[in-house]
Amino acid sequence: MEFSAGGRLEVRLTASDVGKRVSVRRLTEGGSPGAKFTDTVGVLTSWNGGVLLITTRGGEQVRISESSLVAGKVVPAAPARRRGPAASYEELARAGARAWQPERLGDWELRAASGFTRRANSVLPLGDPGLPLDEALSRVRAWYELRGLPAYIQTATGAEGTQELLCAELEARGWVREVTAEMWIAGLAPVADGVDPGEGIELTREPGEAWLGRYQRKGAREVALKVLTSGPSVWFATVPGEGGEPDAIGRCVVDGRWAGFAAVEVAPSRRRQGLASAVMTALSRRALEEGASAAWLQVEADNEGARAMYGRLGFAAHHAYHHYRAPDPDPDPAGH
Repeated sequence: MEFSAGGRLEVRLTASDVGKRVSVRRLTEGGSPGAKFTDTVGVLTSWNGGVLLITTRGGEQVRISESSLVAGKVVPAAPARRRGPAASYEELARAGARAWQPERLGDWELRAASGFTRRANSVLPLGDPGLPLDEALSRVRAWYELRGLPAYIQTATGAEGTQELLCAELEARGWVREVTAEMWIAGLAPVADGVDPGEGIELTREPGEAWLGRYQRKGAREVALKVLTSGPSVWFATVPGEGGEPDAIGRCVVDGRWAGFAAVEVAPSRRRQGLASAVMTALSRRALEEGASAAWLQVEADNEGARAMYGRLGFAAHHAYHHYRAPDPDPDPAGH
């Protein structure tokens, strides 16, 4: 916070600071002299009608009356994470996107896979769409309507170069946030040095029938195969089990220095026995052989088991990401 020469707190923010990372202190609602303060740090996404809108690292949007402010200032960009390789949001987002098959609207990537996974059926808005925002959003909605799909846009918050301002613009236009998760990263070598995978894990270039049977996300076979096998260099891990059903599976996409992990799933009867870690180790070793040095994966905020395991392997959160769904079209006022 800023202090004047007399030791008093000062507000050193104006509406011209929209888009910058700020730190503010305010009195709690109904506060009075001697009341408690509340501090908020995030990106100032708007300042209208006497109300500041600040988007925090996790994507929460906090509305603050300017009359409650007692101090505020612009602060440096979010500090780099303590663990894992150096990585910008854009580099990670593009590496993740190359695990699927996009089309383009300017610098925005439009992805569709017949509804198979929300990530593979959403827009990744990196850079400029080449059109004013409202026109770009209309194009997006029309593009997905032609494919019989709802329009989703995947945004991110909490790291340098993320999209707090776009999140605010989407919400102002009625787009609804449905899913929030996190991108986690790690150095690849420590993951490869994890649980000994032994000799029983099979690595293949395509998922077999058994692998697909264990995979929880269901969809048309040809669509699933197209999505799952897309990417620069894709590997599938299978831990054979009794009766032909795998005890565990996993997927890895190697893309330059990055190895992206997904679909790490374990049979309910075999959980908490180290199989997921062993799958990660086996895939990591193969990725190291192909020249990768860093790892990424995406994990839901409420998946405590997965978060604990990935933390033990050296992963840490890099940024949060969100899926926004387009609002339902207005009903025909004429009743047609």
